[in-house]
Amino acid sequence: MKLIVGLGNPGKEYEYTRHNTGFMAIDYYAKKHSLDFKNKYNGLYSESIINNEKVILLKPQTFMNLSGECIRKFINFFKVDLKDLLVIYDDVDFEVGTFKIKRNGSSAGHNGIKNIIQNIGTEEFQRIRIGISKNTIKRMDYVLQKFSVEDLNKLNDILPIVSDAIDDFIYHDLDYIMQKYNRNKDE
Repeated sequence: MKLIVGLGNPGKEYEYTRHNTGFMAIDYYAKKHSLDFKNKYNGLYSESIINNEKVILLKPQTFMNLSGECIRKFINFFKVDLKDLLVIYDDVDFEVGTFKIKRNGSSAGHNGIKNIIQNIGTEEFQRIRIGISKNTIKRMDYVLQKFSVEDLNKLNDILPIVSDAIDDFIYHDLDYIMQKYNRNKDE
């Protein structure tokens, strides 16, 4: 079983904001596979069978800073092994139009990731970090801004590739997908 989580904030006012790239990636993947969402444990989720593997897509509806509470409930309910957890989220350390797959690590100041680590008790879970670019304005104001048309186009160009990486996560081990998609970036 695979649990694939996209981080973001619920509500129309947060659509297409930089902090919602995880939701956007999950929405793209769900549309590609014609999947619908249901409510459970303060999350929107979809269950399907892909490659003979049960796959759960999840968009926590607890707001970014409390994402871990919802994720922990799904892990416990579905008895998900942490090696089968993939979290997709925004990262200010990468340019818009880029992403990086990572095996584990600290929160690096990302409050959603920090809350997940607190709730599941480990940094040992796989991630796809989608670039939203650094900016000189205050971080919270920046991540809650909507993408410019140019940046949204760059993001839309990589969402199909992120979707392919999600498929590969279902079919292959993490070393394979990091080698395929990280293109010689540091792990």
